[in-house]
Amino acid sequence: MATDNGHYFSSQPTTPLRLKEIPVTIAGHSFAATTAGGVFSPDRVDVGTQVLLANTPAPPPGGNLLDVGCGWGPISLALALLSPHATVWAVDVNERALDLVRANAATLGLENINAVTPADVPADIAFMTIWSNPPIRVGKDELHNLMLTWLPRLDPGSDAWLVVQRNLGSDSLHHWLEGALPPAFSVTRTATHKGYRVLRARLRE
Repeated sequence: MATDNGHYFSSQPTTPLRLKEIPVTIAGHSFAATTAGGVFSPDRVDVGTQVLLANTPAPPPGGNLLDVGCGWGPISLALALLSPHATVWAVDVNERALDLVRANAATLGLENINAVTPADVPADIAFMTIWSNPPIRVGKDELHNLMLTWLPRLDPGSDAWLVVQRNLGSDSLHHWLEGALPPAFSVTRTATHKGYRVLRARLRE
């Protein structure tokens, strides 16, 4: 999927940088978020992310928390606002998206977000939770690689929460995760709303 002639999952969008502000409310905080073309859902908090934020329990109060495929940052910002003593890792391959996350964190006065590429996440860090609206349109192989890269980095006893549109393969991803993840994982569907499923992948202690 392309956004304004630039793939939002490219490292360097080819579209000109045109910043804009959109009114949003995230974790009870209303503010003007900065977005731009060449990133995912630049005009609003997309429906899938809204469903995830409305149907996921509060994140752990501390530790390392992860947002995979952060875009301009609504999930990362929610994690940082809800868990101000945690360290939030906002991960994306899109450098423009990471710059926007940093700008939006600054607007909210948040200093607990690290907006980085996947290669810049230290290999020894484990995560107390993972929240993600994963980039389904990158293709099945790339998506599966993404899941197998990050979900095994959960702390034992922790959960990953994923939102996936039903008609873009949420049920097939659920089935694949059950077979592909290590036996210590359990995968369940926890919510269905507006055509989206919320999946919970738990790493047992």
